[in-house]
Amino acid sequence: MNAPSALIAEDEPLLARALQAELARAWPELRIAGVVGDGASAVQQALDTQPDVLFFDIRMPGIGGLEAAAQLADDWPQDTGAKPFPALVFVTAYDQYAVQAFEAQAIDYVLKPVQPERLRKTVARVQDALARRAATDSAGAPPDDMLAQLRHLLGSAAPAPAQAPLKVIQAGVGSSIRMVPVDEVLYFEAADKYVRVLTADHEYLIRTPLKELAPQLDAQVFWQVHRGTIVRASAIDAVTRDEAGKLHLALRGRAEKLAVSRLYAHLFKPM
Repeated sequence: MNAPSALIAEDEPLLARALQAELARAWPELRIAGVVGDGASAVQQALDTQPDVLFFDIRMPGIGGLEAAAQLADDWPQDTGAKPFPALVFVTAYDQYAVQAFEAQAIDYVLKPVQPERLRKTVARVQDALARRAATDSAGAPPDDMLAQLRHLLGSAAPAPAQAPLKVIQAGVGSSIRMVPVDEVLYFEAADKYVRVLTADHEYLIRTPLKELAPQLDAQVFWQVHRGTIVRASAIDAVTRDEAGKLHLALRGRAEKLAVSRLYAHLFKPM
């Protein structure tokens, strides 16, 4: 059996080296496949190297550890030849994330600065998870319990919801502001530094990040279907699955198809 491998994503080099040193003592057999300092690089290197364990810092430049884990869960190959989705450990200085993560066996945590005794407990849990995974010969996509916990953690990290759902979107158009009724919006989509606001006939750009906009929307009316997409549920005409097993939405009033993340595929099951 090959030695297990791990990827460390930590933007502070001293802390990354400290974690690597403590892991060498707590788990000598573990091979470090790489150390990266931002979320986008973590996702790409994890896909390239397919390690057995991920140590993701919660706060990193660009996308943080939660968002990187969600993106990786969506992009992880699910064919029979793919390795199982890695065991996931969050590295954080923030207790609220640690407590939430510890609630689920699918995800563990390490508080910064790294404490050797706590890391040994994490290593034991990860080793047990890898042994159980090997016994079941699982492969490909992340398990449902991990996806559920990622959804929970991403929701917990969002801003507090507004007292009443948003009724109007104020979108800048040239030198004027267009008041767009939310009742006309079919979906919202993140696009670089903007969010696209799509109605049946128009597209607007706003600067409010999607994660700040989402809590202001009625969750019964608008469904998050991807880390970068929120859709009016009543506008969904059909849900199709492609040859790779990924879901796509067709909307009434729009020609484009919208991808559904694995995190939100549970929303679409026959009644």
